Amino acid sequence: MKSLIIALAITSSTLLNAQQMEDYKQIQEAVSKLFINTDTNNWDGVEAQFAVKVTLDYSSMTGNSAAELTPKDITTSWKTVLPGFANTHHQIGNIIIESKEREAHLFCYGTATHYLEDDNGNIWTVVGSYDFDLVKIDNLWKISSMTFNYKYQDGNTALVTKAIENVKND
Repeated sequence: MKSLIIALAITSSTLLNAQQMEDYKQIQEAVSKLFINTDTNNWDGVEAQFAVKVTLDYSSMTGNSAAELTPKDITTSWKTVLPGFANTHHQIGNIIIESKEREAHLFCYGTATHYLEDDNGNIWTVVGSYDFDLVKIDNLWKISSMTFNYKYQDGNTALVTKAIENVKND
């Protein structure tokens, strides 16, 4: 009987770990898809990664307060600048995930490289880290909060204005 109890405990522990590993995979995938879809201008794909309401906070870089937005609000804003670059590339790493049953937090480093041909330099790079909160809705992990923690930027910062003008002129 004792060996049966031990076997059940090991099986329960293994199942819990398997579920936790699956959650971690899905949590990381939700954040990765956010950035991949952003870089390909797949705005429906970006919106699909978010919860119905999202707290978006870029205050460490912009000085603007955090705001609660819809996914459509976020992509509407991003579409005013990001498609104006020839390419963008968001890279994340050093991912740390903490999760409970239906809530999770993901921390990661992030580098965003923006490319647009210009006589004063073709690259603008922004470096920092992110804090994401996610909630499990209908068995899918959705981003409910996204905070960018600015470290530094390098390159041609005037490319932002040029990208905005490119979007306006298209």
